[in-house]
Amino acid sequence: MKRNHIIIAALFTISTLVISCKSSSEATTEKTVRSEQKRVGDRPNLETIFTQMDANKDGKISKSEAKGPLSKSFSTIDANEDGYISKEELKKAPKPSGQQRPRN
Repeated sequence: MKRNHIIIAALFTISTLVISCKSSSEATTEKTVRSEQKRVGDRPNLETIFTQMDANKDGKISKSEAKGPLSKSFSTIDANEDGYISKEELKKAPKPSGQQRPRN
């Protein structure tokens, strides 16, 4: 009987450690991916921008839907001045000139 309790306690301890290590590893991997994207300067692609910003899903981004740098340069990107940014206009938009952080 005592042996069964020891075996059960050992299995419980091992399973707790495995689960803990796995979730910690997943969190670390996600942080690493995010920091790599920031470091490399990856920008979201066209489809991601439209998925995130085109709230009414009409295929265009209005001034009220635009966020971040897109909002600041809205009038420059809106080439035909119709009040919306289409995918074609966004493709042709000048690339933002972000300042590079100094590397250590």
